Amino acid sequence: MRDFYPPLDPFRTHILPVEAPHELYVEECGNPAGLPVVFVHGGPGGGCNADSRRFFDPVRYRIVLFDQRGCGRSRPHAELTHNTTQALVADMEHIRTALGIERWLVFGGSWGSTLGLVYAETHPQRVLGLILRGIFLSTREELDWFYQGGIRHLFPDYFSEFTALIPEDGRRRLLHAYYQQLTSPDEALRRRAAEAWSLFEVRCSTLLPNEAMLDHISEPDIAMAVARLECHYFVNDCFLAPDQIIRDIDRIRHIPGVIIQGRYDVVCPAAAAWRLKQAWPEAELRFIADAGHAASEPGNRSALIEATDAYASSLGRK
Repeated sequence: MRDFYPPLDPFRTHILPVEAPHELYVEECGNPAGLPVVFVHGGPGGGCNADSRRFFDPVRYRIVLFDQRGCGRSRPHAELTHNTTQALVADMEHIRTALGIERWLVFGGSWGSTLGLVYAETHPQRVLGLILRGIFLSTREELDWFYQGGIRHLFPDYFSEFTALIPEDGRRRLLHAYYQQLTSPDEALRRRAAEAWSLFEVRCSTLLPNEAMLDHISEPDIAMAVARLECHYFVNDCFLAPDQIIRDIDRIRHIPGVIIQGRYDVVCPAAAAWRLKQAWPEAELRFIADAGHAASEPGNRSALIEATDAYASSLGRK
């Protein structure tokens, strides 16, 4: 079982202005001459943290991390204006060119798998390979599973608390009801909605309860960015055409790919990873028998680090 590489600090940080009013926080870690990899965090709105750097051998990788628009150390905080999937793809290209990188490995989980796939399908010539976890294809079926009641059969208590904030007549369209609260001028209402949204998600994200994740998501600014940005993207179908990722999969079938999927992931159930594999048979799919959704769970973490080590060996030689 593989564990994180030791903690490390960035060797360089950047604040990159993009489309107003947004500025992106970007950091580089590891070896400046190493194999370039970009870490694409989840959410939307999750941001990066110190452990995000530790999936990669710092001797062999030039590790690029960035907080997507509106979250983490990017500014303005929880901002929805000009915040779309297409804008985030453009941001990734801006970062790549600003750092003088010709091609890089793309590493992303959950929403990061969505954005990583859309980026690769948009700029396949810039992608050396893909390491993806907890696949989310951004379909209505996936959103309805988590936000419209399918998951209540597994977590009836958590789902009841999640819906309690919404009046009875709004529960048939929970995403839209939450969006109204998360964009309300009433700050107290926004805070309550953000807390309920984020708590529900993190409770469902691990096979066993994780107090550290609960403590992290309970921080008001983190909860607000996660809830507002996720809801903004999901009520807009992630700004993608229906089934766009599968529709465009032929653009990346020549790119090496590894898919890591927790068998008991109920946030992004394994059916999406299986469907992606059927459309992209060249990719490797690994089901992790003792893991849920979170990258930090031991089985997922170990498989992801095994994948980054394998790419460092194969791509590093090239």
